[in-house]
Amino acid sequence: MATVQVACSVLGGPPREAPREPPREPGAGFRRLSARLCALRPDDSSASRTEIHLVLDQLISENYREGGVAPEDVSSLLVQACRVVPLNQNHLVSKVSQLIHHLLNTLQVIVDERNLDFLLAYTISAIQQCSPWTHVKILQALAALVYCNGSKCQKYLPDLLGKSGLLVKLSDSTQPDPEVRRAAVHCMANLCLSVPGQPYLEEPYQNICFQAFLTTLQSPKSSDMDDITFCMLLQNALKGIQSLLNGGKMKLTQTEELGALLAVLKKSMFHGLPGINIEMPAVLYPTPLPQYDGRPPVKLQPSESSASRPTVNKKKKSKIKPKKIQQGEEEEEEEESSGEREAAPVTGLGRMNLHEGNTQSPSSLGVQSLPLDGSGAAGKDRVSSPFGSSSWKRVSSSESDYSDAEGGMQSKMRSYQAKVRQGALACFLSTIKSIEKKVLYGYWAAFVSDAPELGSPQSVSLMTLTLKDPSPKTRACALQVLSAILEGSKQFLSVAEDTSDHRRAFIPFSVMIASSIRELHRCLLLALVAESSSQTLTQIIKCLANLVSNSPYNRLKLSLLTKVWNQIKPYVRHKDVNVRVSSLTLLGAIVSTHAPLPEVQLLLQQPCSSGLSNSNSATPHLSSPDWWKKAPSGPFLEEASVSSPKGSSEPCWLIRLCISTVVLPKEDYSGIDAGCAAGSTYVPSPMRLEALQVLAHLARGYFSVAQIYLMELGEVICKCMGEADPSIQLHGAKLLEELGTGLIQQYKPDSTLAPDQRVPVTLVVLFWTMMLNGPLPRALQNSEHPTLQASACDALSSILPEAFSNLPSDWQILCITVLLGLNASKNRLVKAAASRALGVYVLFPCLRQDVIFVADTANAILMSLQDKSLNVRAKAAWSLGNLTDTLIVNMETPDPSFQEEFSGLLLLKMLRSAIEASKDKDKVKSNAVRALGNLLHFLQPSHIEKPQFAEIIEESIQALISTVLIEAAMKVRWNACYAMGNVFKNPALPLGTAQWTSQAYHALTTVVTSCKNFKVRIRSATALSIPGKREHYGSVDQYAQIWNALVTALQKSEDTTDFLEFKYCASLRTQICQALIHLLSLASASDLPCIKETLELNGDMIQPYILQFLKSGAEGDDTGAPHSPQERDQMVRTALEHISSVQALAGDTSKRAVVGFLEDILTVYFDSSGS
Repeated sequence: MATVQVACSVLGGPPREAPREPPREPGAGFRRLSARLCALRPDDSSASRTEIHLVLDQLISENYREGGVAPEDVSSLLVQACRVVPLNQNHLVSKVSQLIHHLLNTLQVIVDERNLDFLLAYTISAIQQCSPWTHVKILQALAALVYCNGSKCQKYLPDLLGKSGLLVKLSDSTQPDPEVRRAAVHCMANLCLSVPGQPYLEEPYQNICFQAFLTTLQSPKSSDMDDITFCMLLQNALKGIQSLLNGGKMKLTQTEELGALLAVLKKSMFHGLPGINIEMPAVLYPTPLPQYDGRPPVKLQPSESSASRPTVNKKKKSKIKPKKIQQGEEEEEEEESSGEREAAPVTGLGRMNLHEGNTQSPSSLGVQSLPLDGSGAAGKDRVSSPFGSSSWKRVSSSESDYSDAEGGMQSKMRSYQAKVRQGALACFLSTIKSIEKKVLYGYWAAFVSDAPELGSPQSVSLMTLTLKDPSPKTRACALQVLSAILEGSKQFLSVAEDTSDHRRAFIPFSVMIASSIRELHRCLLLALVAESSSQTLTQIIKCLANLVSNSPYNRLKLSLLTKVWNQIKPYVRHKDVNVRVSSLTLLGAIVSTHAPLPEVQLLLQQPCSSGLSNSNSATPHLSSPDWWKKAPSGPFLEEASVSSPKGSSEPCWLIRLCISTVVLPKEDYSGIDAGCAAGSTYVPSPMRLEALQVLAHLARGYFSVAQIYLMELGEVICKCMGEADPSIQLHGAKLLEELGTGLIQQYKPDSTLAPDQRVPVTLVVLFWTMMLNGPLPRALQNSEHPTLQASACDALSSILPEAFSNLPSDWQILCITVLLGLNASKNRLVKAAASRALGVYVLFPCLRQDVIFVADTANAILMSLQDKSLNVRAKAAWSLGNLTDTLIVNMETPDPSFQEEFSGLLLLKMLRSAIEASKDKDKVKSNAVRALGNLLHFLQPSHIEKPQFAEIIEESIQALISTVLIEAAMKVRWNACYAMGNVFKNPALPLGTAQWTSQAYHALTTVVTSCKNFKVRIRSATALSIPGKREHYGSVDQYAQIWNALVTALQKSEDTTDFLEFKYCASLRTQICQALIHLLSLASASDLPCIKETLELNGDMIQPYILQFLKSGAEGDDTGAPHSPQERDQMVRTALEHISSVQALAGDTSKRAVVGFLEDILTVYFDSSGS
């Protein structure tokens, strides 16, 4: 050809180019072949069969990557292909099955219901009638057809999954052909895959499939099955169980069922892991003790050991040349074979034998997305994975990718085994999500290792995979499962305790759990220094953060957090941004768990350079420890330096790190720019957000450390709230709220902090002046970002009252005006935050006597109480309760001007709104009844005399009575009893003569004798002891009813089925005794016969309790009972003097009996106390 071209050029003209074919329209080949197929008719002739073979071959070999093929055309073509292929032609049936599988997989088509019906009937008939050698291809086609179509296959489920169903028989362990068995299990798994919005597989069929999958996983590999087919079989079974648990919402309620599944999952988790061969019992049972480990002791010879592991520092390069990846199918193979671990040269890191390997990282998958790979060419393995959004991907079963590379089969085998382990872990994660945590923790010892006893082998657990699995993906999966187990485990782990040495004949459960926690710390820190994959490293740190958040360090020996702290420090400078973010998350967990912890307090006070430099090659290298010292400075810092509180002069490393992360430009951040957005001025946003969260945790738990940086943090907040990114602004507002709350805590009356350790009020005023001069007012008015507005409201409500009163009046007016304005916002989030903030402000000493402000606030709150949002109404009810508390405080001041100036009409409005709110949900009701009690207490005689108040007072008291009696939340009933006590404190109300008196006392006596919650009983007994005059208790019968109810309550003060209520028994008895003595001190002559009768029946029971009351008083109760011995015995003396002074009725011996009872009590008391 070249010669011809040259000759042509010599003749004086360029060679003529062959005419180019016009570009084919996408899908043209498919349509041409489809037309040829449609022209064919069923015919048994040899020529017809040859033509069908030819068309089917061309359809299979056609290139469909260009697209242009409609799903309905694919379905129609497949139906036509089945119509022209009779079932007696085995070769043609096999080929048409191959076509179904190929087209549906390649073009990602889900067959519509009408065509699906025909195709299913055809494939089921084909399995029944065709030769066994065709079954694998037919089952592959069936798997592709039922994928995501399980709910449309109801008609055929009896044929497929019935007692003698095709899939049940073909998936049985007795099936001679392993490929057929695997394909049948694959079909079953695809049937179990549900689609959101469509019906699940019916429960009987779910159980059949579950048992088939379970049996498959329990069955050993048969001699005629090769290793790769066995791996694919296991993957399909695991995928099926995962589909049942995820989409089918199958619940594992039977212990045997769950135990059997966990047993096979644990076995599969270690499938093919070098050096691990475990024997599992058929069923795992919940037990606090480690279960039987059937591994035989293996002693490796030195030669075997050295052969099984590469040299520590040598990188083993993969000899497999990367081939062209077909639709992402081979990518995972490459990763698994080349993404093994390189262990760091670590000395003295414990007993675990780390597996070394290559330093190449896995593919660039998202940190939180760890896809699991599926089992092969037989159909669609697109099952949603809990590890991320990726699917179980199809893997080519062709061996050509490996045959021309040395060790190709071994690499492929390792890859398939790793996918079995990943599938087992994914299935285990789904299992964890489908069962209750209290059930899961029964199996804690089976999956979370305890520290091994001296001389015994380390038990296999999730940490074994984390430390020894060569696949970085599998290690990451194991860590995600461990994280899921640890998440929400705080209550379970709270029993751990090892602060003292236990020298007993047995090991307490608390010590076992503590040992397990220590071992988790040890292994995760080993994994941290040995890991080279950034994605897996991120998962290790996240898992550590989960462990730290849930461990009870206040009950454990010191040093655990110190080790974590020191080892995580270098990783805040890691090259991978996700590792840096998760490192900050872990540091945030350390400073937020059980804060404040003395150990963490010491860590925060360490020198800044401590633990930052580390020559270990597995940890990132740090530049000078002074890298963070470029800090913001401003005009406020110089003023603040004079009045800062006494504190450590040593800078806090963590606070400096977080401030630098938030405010320094990225070029000043030691040159690390991995993950920075193009054109971004600062380090990546997730880093900054996490740093702000850590600062908020520090302000909440370790304010004494954070307060030294108050003004500097103020500048950070101003900088953040002035930025354009709403999330940065929001976190800045949250930090401001935490700092404000910390300042308020310092000035609370019950604070134990020395005055010279507090932040001076002048500095707090300076801080808030900076905030109000900065972007805070702008954030409050930023209606485009209501979440930011709400957070700014919360921040504004955290201002120290003493500082608010010292702010210039224009700033005070600004705060109040903005909050009153935002209370009318259309956004419910903003409205709720503004209502709550007003409820805080109304308690400020400098505002609470301002009648105009209180009235404006009341009107704003009453408006919010009518809102449709429950959250807004709940916040408004809380604020209304606070506002009425202010009314009561103002009553107690000598100046009566507030009561006189406060509007009676507004009081009426408040009463009506509170009555309506008392009929609302519990969140609203609890504060509504509190407000009702305060309002009825506040009413002046001038109000009560007015006719319009009479009806509203009656309604208010009836609302309280009904709330006391209803079966509502404890807080609601407690508040209702408290409110009733407040009503009794108002001497202007006609207590004792009004009709509602008997109803009120009946409600309280019912609660004090029968309420399940002892706190509510205590509060009702307190309310019964409030009236100060005998006439307030009503008639003799009414008094007798109250007296008898209190005696009965005393008798039943230990009757409870709830163990948690026992701790309130002493407080309840104290309060009842106080109420009884109070009633005695007011008794009239007519009441004495009833008292005498009760004492004759129950005096022996009452006397010890009153003696106990005199001796010990109330222990930790909040009822206001007298605590000093002098006050208590004075109460009894007063009662005795009163009874002695009562003019007894003629011939009545009751007085003598009651006096004698009280004298006996005092005699015994003084004798026992030696007075």
